Amino acid sequence: MTPGNPPRPSNFIEHLNDADRATLMQLVQRRENEKGTMIFNAGSPGKNVYFLESGQVKIYHLSAEGRESLLWFCLPGEIFGLTEVCHGGGRQVYAQACEDSRCLSVDRAPFKDFLATRPAAAMLVIDVLAWRLRSLGHVIEEMVASDVTERVFHLILRLADSYGHRVGDDVHLDIHITHQEMANMIGCTRQSVTSALGMLKRLGVLSFQNHHIHIHRDRLPGTAASNKVA
Repeated sequence: MTPGNPPRPSNFIEHLNDADRATLMQLVQRRENEKGTMIFNAGSPGKNVYFLESGQVKIYHLSAEGRESLLWFCLPGEIFGLTEVCHGGGRQVYAQACEDSRCLSVDRAPFKDFLATRPAAAMLVIDVLAWRLRSLGHVIEEMVASDVTERVFHLILRLADSYGHRVGDDVHLDIHITHQEMANMIGCTRQSVTSALGMLKRLGVLSFQNHHIHIHRDRLPGTAASNKVA
């Protein structure tokens, strides 16, 4: 987390109180994952919940035709692989390391015991799931109602809200994300994303430095858009 910026809503570890965090750390096993490593696959047993200690992980679904639908990214402190731990059964999605990453895993039974005796941590789990559900709901709404350029613009705002930090009047995204990954998040082609990003760059809304997106809030059209990443 950048100094002066609040922890992300999905940063489970950062939001835990000190006592709960110390107890949880006694349950974890560490696992190193090289870039491109699959942490779990759809259909594999949902026996563990994971926390990202370092790096970046993407969570996605594959269609029957093999098309990737990118659901969200996990950054350090975030929890993933949670749904199957709560209700049992096999994994419904894929988790893959986008860069060299370190994960902490906890077996299903001790994690459920941990939540049963720590209501504050259990409420955090609910908050994370609710936040992710809202985010996916926005994606569905925009795919139905918006053209591609609007979808790209609103995706940038969501990414800023979820993975950005303030630097002066600008918002810098903390994630590495390719044009293809952005296309996979909003159901369009890579070429359409590249064209829309180019237009936003020409308007002065975005700039790119070292493969990271910088959002210039004073150039965002509309009060609502500006307030979203305030």
